[in-house]
Amino acid sequence: MELYTTVLRKSVGYWVALCLENGLVGQGRNQEAAIKQLNEAIASFFEVYKIESNIYHASLTIEELHEFLSVEDTE
Repeated sequence: MELYTTVLRKSVGYWVALCLENGLVGQGRNQEAAIKQLNEAIASFFEVYKIESNIYHASLTIEELHEFLSVEDTE
C-alpha cells in the first residue's frame, strides 16, 4: 500500500481533496467522499500509467499548492 499526502479544502458546497504527489483531485459533499473519489482517481490513473508510458507524472510545485489553497469561494 502506497501512502500519499492529501490536502483537503472546503469549497462552495463541497470538499476537494488534492494529492501532492501527483496532482490528482477528488471532490465530494464531505471529506470522506472527497478522499474516496481521490483514491479512485489515483487507482484509475496508475492502471492507465502502467500501460501508457508517455503519460506525464509529477509532484505539485509549491506555486501550484499555493494557488489551490488561495482560490476564494464565490458564495
